[in-house]
Amino acid sequence: MLHIMKLQPFPFDKIKEGRKTIEVRLYDEKRRDIKIGDIIEFKKEPEQTETVKAEVMGLLNYKTFTDLASDFPTNYFGHPDKGDLLKSIYTFYTKEQEEKYTVLGIKIKLI
Repeated sequence: MLHIMKLQPFPFDKIKEGRKTIEVRLYDEKRRDIKIGDIIEFKKEPEQTETVKAEVMGLLNYKTFTDLASDFPTNYFGHPDKGDLLKSIYTFYTKEQEEKYTVLGIKIKLI
């Protein structure tokens, strides 16, 4: 199955360079459809004309972004340190959303 996800330039470029191997999202209704082996087409914001495709290699469900970030090196997420990573995540998602849905780390491999 093909999934389309929009990304800001920084994380998009890290995935394109192969330097980001875990994408984080809320584990909401849309993300519950993702399965290992699926393909994700990432579209670079704001124009969404540049794309990159990756295969889903693993699905990591955690209660919080902090828990997820604590189990893996921060460079897997394309960030230099945990504080920077979490600050970036919480500009997109609220603690209330995190509590409602839990979180998903999507392990990816460029194709």
